[in-house]
Amino acid sequence: MKRTIAPLVSASLLLATGFAHAESLNAQLYKDPNCGCCETYARLMEEHGYHVKSIDVANLGRVKQQAGIPYGEGACHTIELGGYIIEGHVPFAAIDRLLEERPDIDGIGLAGMPIGTPGMPGPKTEDWVVKAFNDGNTTPWMTF
Repeated sequence: MKRTIAPLVSASLLLATGFAHAESLNAQLYKDPNCGCCETYARLMEEHGYHVKSIDVANLGRVKQQAGIPYGEGACHTIELGGYIIEGHVPFAAIDRLLEERPDIDGIGLAGMPIGTPGMPGPKTEDWVVKAFNDGNTTPWMTF
């Protein structure tokens, strides 16, 4: 079951199926108003070809709960993109794969704020395990 954060923002309707691909490139990034790494991630998403609208929210925990982020899998921002939820500093190859394969899951995420991931400064120091989540359960999606 795919989740949405729709109660927090107005949903747009697709008028023709030709707009489906373009719609999948429009992202809403929910973040704390004071988070600099989230803005960096949004800029990198734009450079990768996505259209990003950053939305400052006071209660990010509520956004994550509504989005169905499993306990312990949270990060500093939550993204709604192409009918999926993307949690944290997920490498773009994982997002591209998600939108290409369109699996029946709620979304994917990379917990915490791992050093070296897109938007986070510093060299990579460990493997990053992006997890798929669905109905509160997680499974490994991709390892970088």
